[in-house]
Order: sequence, then structure tokens, then C-alpha cells
Amino acid sequence: MKQPVQAASGRKYRFEFKHITILFVILIAFQLILSFVHKASLRSFLNNYSEKTEREYVRQLATQTIGTLDFLIRNGKHLPESNRFDLIMALNKSLLPDSSNPALKEICFFVSRGDSTVIIDRGEALLQFAENPGTQLPPASMDHDKAVRMFSDVRSSGSVSASQIYTRIEKDKFLHILYPFTFSSGLTGYIYFKMQPDFATFTREIIASYDETTIIYLSIILLGLLAMYYIATYTAVERDEAEEALLIEHEDHLREQIIHEKESMFTKRIYHTHHKAEKVMGFIKEDLRNLSEQNAEEIKQRVIRYSNFISRVIYDMKWYDPPVHTIRSPFFRTSINELIHFIIHNIFLRISAANDHVSFQIELDPELPVVPINEFVIWEILEPVIQNSIDHGGDDRLTIMVRTVYHPAENRAEIFIEDDGKGIQQSLLEPGDDGVQKIFRENISTKNVEGQNSGYGCYIAYQLATQRCGWTVVAENLAQKKGCRFTFSLPVTPVS
Repeated sequence: MKQPVQAASGRKYRFEFKHITILFVILIAFQLILSFVHKASLRSFLNNYSEKTEREYVRQLATQTIGTLDFLIRNGKHLPESNRFDLIMALNKSLLPDSSNPALKEICFFVSRGDSTVIIDRGEALLQFAENPGTQLPPASMDHDKAVRMFSDVRSSGSVSASQIYTRIEKDKFLHILYPFTFSSGLTGYIYFKMQPDFATFTREIIASYDETTIIYLSIILLGLLAMYYIATYTAVERDEAEEALLIEHEDHLREQIIHEKESMFTKRIYHTHHKAEKVMGFIKEDLRNLSEQNAEEIKQRVIRYSNFISRVIYDMKWYDPPVHTIRSPFFRTSINELIHFIIHNIFLRISAANDHVSFQIELDPELPVVPINEFVIWEILEPVIQNSIDHGGDDRLTIMVRTVYHPAENRAEIFIEDDGKGIQQSLLEPGDDGVQKIFRENISTKNVEGQNSGYGCYIAYQLATQRCGWTVVAENLAQKKGCRFTFSLPVTPVS
């Protein structure tokens, strides 16, 4: 009989639907993070670029303003008095912010006069000072606090230079500039600008354009991922359906294999038990031939038990998988001690060959309670193991010890079958992958008898004990003396 299919020891991982979903989410999250970082980097670049552009813009504006004012002052000296008002208005227009240049918020001049510095923010005052530096100038049209503070900071730092441009940027993005100037008339000083260049519109347009590009790019990637997601999931579903169909087919095959194994086990068990039935039939015939008035009752009880065993064999021939209630049931009240005594005295000791070189010792625990198991099932478990000791104990005289021990505190009993023969080959005591010792496997035997089925006794006993009765069975060689021991451990609940 083939061994059951063993489960793979290592777990095989495969690409499943949940892995596709996780990969899809990771790719989308990575793309969003990349887009956010790229956008932040672009915004930082535009801010830096705006600051540089603002400074250059102010320099150009200062140069243009100074040139315009110098031109107006230089040519205004030659104008008639009637046109002086137009000149002053042109100067004022150059000095005051207007709607055509909304970035310019404030403008004024710092002009040195001796040891002092005067502030000029009107056209007529600038024209008067250019014509006569000593003239009395009108006050400035407004307070230039930040301009004065910046000019004072520059002078107090001791780093004043006639060719250096000073800039300062406030947190509110106002740009303050001190730009040195020299008119052709010899007038020198600094021109102050307060500006707020507006590059926000430019930045917003670039960011908006980038956002549109990002949305299109993400949409394309998303569509591609969705297509991949659909294909992958569709493939995974088809694979799962194929695996499910394969699993169903495998289950059907496994079910057929189990049925085949049960039928094969049934055939071997019946063949093995049939051989015992032939021997029992011989005992019945012998008892009937020796029947007399003196032994009639004894032979009657023995023949009835023999007949019940034969009936059990015939009953087992109808079922390869007998119902549980025919094996274990509260209606069964089997005394294991009494059954062991009957098997030894009425089976093994009746065989002449056994009487020649085999002797038995029996130590039965009188406290062992009856068990709810069919006695003929226990018969089929114990008899092959005892027969195994006889067959493989060697040619010398053999002593077989059968003991029972009851552990009431543990609700457990033990049955020991041991001999002083040559023992069991060590290779047969090694457990396999399923933990079952090799001696209890199918068709394992040390007999060299041709034309005879062997190796089923211990196998059938083990299967019946573990699978049908819930016992455990262990085979071992005796360490202190020669021979081997079979230990049956069974749960026992006292039956009232």
C-alpha cells in the first residue's frame, strides 16, 4: 500500500491578489510623494530666482530713474521761467509712485550737505538743491523711517562706499535699496527705493502649469496601473479558479486513494484474520473430539468464545470501514486481563510448537477496570504482537512476559508485551517523517519466507490500536537485558 501524500515542509510563497493591491497602492503613494517633492523643489527654485530677478529689476529701475532725473536737472537750468512748472511736475512724476509702476512704494534722496544729510522727496526741492546747495529746503512730504534707519545702519557700520549698492529684504517681501548716484552737476548721495516686486502671478502660472502636467502624467500612470491591475487580477482570478479546480480534482483523487487504501487494508486484515480463524476452527474440532461429561462445561464456554471470534471475522468481511459503535461502545465491557489469559492459554499454549520452546509469564493488575471496546478488536491487537515475539525471538528457548498496569490517578493503563529473544533491528525502531516507527509500517518483516505474505501483523495491530481505539504503541529494545518490549498505553475510565 502506498504511503499517504506528505505535506511539503517548506511553505511556498506566491504572487496573489493582495500583493497586487499592495504594489498598486505603493506605486501611487510613491508617485504622489515624488510629485510633492518635485513641486516643493520647483517652488524653492522660483523663490530664489524671484529674489535675484527683483534685485536686478531694482538696479535697472534705479539707473533709469537717476538718469532721468539727471537729464531733467541738467536741461532744466536752460529752460525759461514759464516752463519751470512743467519741469517740477516731471521731476515729481519721477519721484512719486504711480499706477504705471505698482511695485514702487517709496522713493527719496539722501544728499550730503557739509557734515549733515538732507532727505529730498519732492521735485522742486531737488531742483533747488541742485541749483543752490545752500538754499533752505522744504520738509519731506512724508516720514521715511525705514529709509532713515537703513541709511543710519549703513553709516554706523563704517562700510559706506560710493560705489556699493545696499539691499535689505524684509519678511513682508519689501525690498529696500540704497543706490549711490552722482549727477553731472556734481550732486552726489544715495537714492532710496522701497519696492515690492510682484512675481507671484508668474510663479502661480508656472506652478499651475506644473500641476496640469503632473495631473496628466499621474492620470497616464494611473490608467496604466489600472490596466496592469486589471490584467493581473484577471490572471490571478483565472489562476485561483484553475488551482481550485486542481484542488477539487486532487481531493477526489485523494478520496479515491483513501478508499483504495481502506479496501486494501480491509483485504489484508481479513486475510490475516482468516488465517487465525482457520487455527481457531482446528481448536473447535479438537475440543469437540475431546468432549466428555467431565469437561463439557469448560469446552462449551471455550467453543462459544471461539465461535464468537469466527462470527466477528465473518462480520468484518462485510465492512472495510466498520462503524465506530461496533468497535467502541458503552455496551462493551471487556476485561483485558481475562482476555489476555484466554488468548495465552487457549491459543498459544495449545500450539505444540509453542510449548516446545516458548513459555509465558503473566502479571496482571487486578485493579484494571473493564473497557468499552469490543474484545475481539483487542484480540486482533494483542495476538499479532505476541505472535511476532514467537516468530522473531530466535531459536533458543523464549520467555514472553505479558503485564498490565493501571494508573488510577491518570485514568490510564499500560499493557506490556516483552520477551528475552534477540530483539528488534535498530533500523526498524527509527521513526519516519510521520513519527511512526518502521516496524509498524506495511509489509515490513524480517522473515525470509518465499510465497507467504508477511509484515502485516504489527502493521494491523498498530492501525487498529491507534486509529480505531485511540491507543498509543511504542516498540523498544530492552536496555538492561536482551529482548524487546511493546508498550500499549490506553485511556481508561472506570465503567460502573
